[in-house]
Amino acid sequence: MITLIHPEIDPVILSFGNIAIRWYGLSYVIGFLLGYILIKKINKYLHEPLREKIIEELFIWITLGVIIGGRIGYILFYQTDLLFYDPIKVFYVWQGGMSFHGGLIGVIISLIIFSNIKKVNFFILSDFVSTTVPIGIFFGRIANFINIELYGRTTSFYFAMIYPSIDMERRHPSQLYEAFFEGFVLFFLLFTIVRYNFERKKYGINSAIFLVIYGTFRFLLEFLREPDSHLGLFFNQMTMGQILCVPMILVGIIIYFQKNRTNEIK
Repeated sequence: MITLIHPEIDPVILSFGNIAIRWYGLSYVIGFLLGYILIKKINKYLHEPLREKIIEELFIWITLGVIIGGRIGYILFYQTDLLFYDPIKVFYVWQGGMSFHGGLIGVIISLIIFSNIKKVNFFILSDFVSTTVPIGIFFGRIANFINIELYGRTTSFYFAMIYPSIDMERRHPSQLYEAFFEGFVLFFLLFTIVRYNFERKKYGINSAIFLVIYGTFRFLLEFLREPDSHLGLFFNQMTMGQILCVPMILVGIIIYFQKNRTNEIK
């Protein structure tokens, strides 16, 4: 059996007085930066690439959608009590506490508004985002690993990790599983097919595949992840993350078949 010990990395990279640079915040910066670079690259695959100014404005809207939606989603889905006993902490984004599903909803709303203002096909924009967001997921899960949060359930599996600051039980390093499947694997798949889809004007396919594959990966990997202690399991077996993945997968399937049918008619 292989049992690794968590390296207990300090979540703070550098500090200057009361100012601290954390791995969690750095993961967002790296994710946004690489995402912006890749969106500019993917934009060139369009028959009529969007103007660079539109890409720059789009990036601002995406950033706001991720941060605002991610934080509001975390509060509503995972820590509603914070609204009642310490509401000011709702705004303490730098302390962590972001929901992927909340960020997704925030970005979708941002894209709907932005696409209407700029008169740009919504699914072109959503394909930009869905193709690059796994990069952010990858670095975000690595930050979760460093922070020793969202760790796995206890296991007798031949490969496991001990988190000394939690207990001495063998656990799944679920953050690393998610970084690999939801981040690396999903990005490789989507980036491989985006050029093919754009050259054939099959907009929305990447978005649909992202919703289905991410939702499926997340749903399955949640079985290996320790449930949130303050929420527990719903219906005695499902986590909040799994419940939120169900509509995500269904919407992805609907979009995929609807877009494929539209392309066949054309």
